Amino acid sequence: MRNASVLRALWLLAGVLLVSAAALAQVSVGVSVRIGPPALPVYEQPACPGDGFIWIRGYWAWGPEGYFWVPGTWVIAPRVGLLWTPGYWGWGGGVYVWHPGYWGPHVGFYGGINYGFGYTGVGYSGGYWRDRTFVYNRSVTNVNVTVVHNTYNQTVVNNNVTVNRISYNGGAGGITARPSPAEEATVREQHIAPTADQTQHEHVSRSNRALLASANHGLPPIAATPKAGVFSGRDVVAARAAAPNARRAERPANAAPNGRGAERPANAAPNARGEARPENTAPNSRNEGRPVPRENPRGL
Repeated sequence: MRNASVLRALWLLAGVLLVSAAALAQVSVGVSVRIGPPALPVYEQPACPGDGFIWIRGYWAWGPEGYFWVPGTWVIAPRVGLLWTPGYWGWGGGVYVWHPGYWGPHVGFYGGINYGFGYTGVGYSGGYWRDRTFVYNRSVTNVNVTVVHNTYNQTVVNNNVTVNRISYNGGAGGITARPSPAEEATVREQHIAPTADQTQHEHVSRSNRALLASANHGLPPIAATPKAGVFSGRDVVAARAAAPNARRAERPANAAPNGRGAERPANAAPNARGEARPENTAPNSRNEGRPVPRENPRGL
């Protein structure tokens, strides 16, 4: 009898471990499909609603009816000092695999995808944490200085030769970027999953048929929102047709002039760990020797 009880306990433990392993695999890898995601839509960024909000770039997610757009939005970081690493689609094993985004002390690898608004493909240049305060870079972020008081203005240097709207890494026509040693090091850091607001934001997007790629043909009517879960109102932004010059196609919407004489650090670039601190740093090593076009001061 005792041996039978021990055997049942071992089987139960094995089942728990298998379920836990499967759950961890889903969190770290996500879904996989054979059809690549559409191009990233072009839209303007709603104004930052207040201090402490971090911009979460919109992305194409996969559901029962195909790809659907999850609008870009502003979210409060779950903890002071954390930055958002966007998720990305990557080609591998004959399928496109979704690598979910996460919160962490540094911005990791997100496929080299140029998501815009500070997410140029390497790191994040839209702002940085200064002690317990997040400071926003107005050159790539839509900030009203009467609402948000911690800002600076620094032109962002984009080391990608071609600024495009490709939304996946690897495969035919995909971005060919690979993680740098610094980005690989972030894998070993403690990460936090998307917040409840972010998860609910995606769930609501999934239920909105207008956000299906098959319905909007790459131009979602709700491309960005002022806060997670807010899908209506004057600050909701629709996608628009791409401009002939992709470098000027995306910009913060109605950015307010800087009336506070905000600090203006010179020659800032995202450092190797993904922190957008205003200090002199060298270009990312995987783009050495390439021409260095400047990103539009208002965004892409």
